[in-house]
Amino acid sequence: MKDKILVWVDSELKQFCQCYYLQKEIDADFFAIVDSTNKTRRFFENQNLVKFKKVWYYHDYTLPIKKPDLDYLSSFENKYDIELWKLAINDRIFYSFNDFYKFSKNEILSILENECRFFESVLNEIKPNYIILHEPYQHHDELFYELCKIKNIKILSYFFSTLGYRCEISQTVHVLDNLKNLEIKNNPRNFNELRNYLTSFKLDDKVTKQNKDPFGNKTNILNAAIDYLLKTKNENIKTHYSYFGRSKLKVLLNSISGSIKTKKRWNYLNKKLVKNPDYDTNFVYYPLHIEQERSTLIVTPFYTDDIEFIKNIVKSLPINYTLYVKEHPSQLTRHWRSKKFYDELSNIPNLSLIHPHVSSLELVKNCSLVITRSGTVALEAAFFEKPSITCADFDYTVLSSVERLKSIEDLPKLIRSCLKKKFNSDELDAYVSLVEKNTFEFDGSNFDINKAKKFFHGGRLVDVEITDSQMKEFLDENESELKILSQEMIKKINYFKNQI
Repeated sequence: MKDKILVWVDSELKQFCQCYYLQKEIDADFFAIVDSTNKTRRFFENQNLVKFKKVWYYHDYTLPIKKPDLDYLSSFENKYDIELWKLAINDRIFYSFNDFYKFSKNEILSILENECRFFESVLNEIKPNYIILHEPYQHHDELFYELCKIKNIKILSYFFSTLGYRCEISQTVHVLDNLKNLEIKNNPRNFNELRNYLTSFKLDDKVTKQNKDPFGNKTNILNAAIDYLLKTKNENIKTHYSYFGRSKLKVLLNSISGSIKTKKRWNYLNKKLVKNPDYDTNFVYYPLHIEQERSTLIVTPFYTDDIEFIKNIVKSLPINYTLYVKEHPSQLTRHWRSKKFYDELSNIPNLSLIHPHVSSLELVKNCSLVITRSGTVALEAAFFEKPSITCADFDYTVLSSVERLKSIEDLPKLIRSCLKKKFNSDELDAYVSLVEKNTFEFDGSNFDINKAKKFFHGGRLVDVEITDSQMKEFLDENESELKILSQEMIKKINYFKNQI
């Protein structure tokens, strides 16, 4: 009997593109849930590049808004042990980050009910052997991901590796499938060798590359504006809850406002934030995350208030330590944070607010301890023999240098315990070796940049027309990378089959 593979397809396009090559290599039935805007949907409805046995369009099943069935939702929660309000409240559309529409409680519950019924129905109908999806970053793909895990469906989730320009595929996001195979080698690399390995990736350059023209260049902006304002009927406002309230006028004004905010806030940051931190003092390093990201909204759902968390860190420090808080350079893509936010941080005693262009690795090298909600800086700290505290569970939390914060009341003792820690390079080398073995070369950032340029006006507009010829050209241009991705998917499928 053929394997059944259900693919989550959206504007990332990696899932769709890799299936083009995957179908050439394996004999399986492919199905798809497509989460796209209306103009892009027409491509998926008419394309002949990937043969899907059946396709569901996600937004066909989220509306209309109706009186929610709380008995069903309660039953769903109890049956699958999925906390729905936790997902909803932290969703970037439903609550804190929506500039266009305020959802009511009943609207949120109605959409959740429609999603739960839809996902259950699809999974029960086809009973897939495998699910292909990217790292979930909104409530609905996270809900689908969690439901598939509970149903013991094998998940092929791919995401950027914690080390270098590499990619990883596993059942659980940022957790190696074979973590239990961590083995100390007879001749492990020492810390100097491991640091050279880490710095060879030029992580600061990687961030700089990602932040180059984050809103597209002037030509992208002009073409996107013409396409959206003059050529688009704006049908999504009626069919997609994520577009509620997004009239063309509101979107235009919001875009102008965002551009003005970015410039004003940058001028403020450039004047006020510390560009030359004192490395001769005892300090704990806390890097801010990019807002509206999975790393905070989904991974650390109970630590979403940065200011309160930072205040708690300051309260917990030994008397002879200072907290250095650094803004993330990629927060530029979210128009930076409000002046009020930065002022409130600056007013906290015993805190130094660091400029986003200061090297994060230099801060790691010179600090006594790293604290992060869920950033990979906790892993980077291990290379420089620095302890770290994180609020999330990843595969690198197996390292003795990394402590997992379970309760905020434990923080003072945990900080003091970490400051006394000493560790060797053996387990870090074992972890790095395991990551090297289970990841593969794939520059996902470069792929995303190429995709944005090809289809989405440099990332300025998502609701676009795509033709078969455009897509075929893109597939040919990125053939070598996509073949690597599809071959790694096949390896992972075979890995799962060998576990049975």
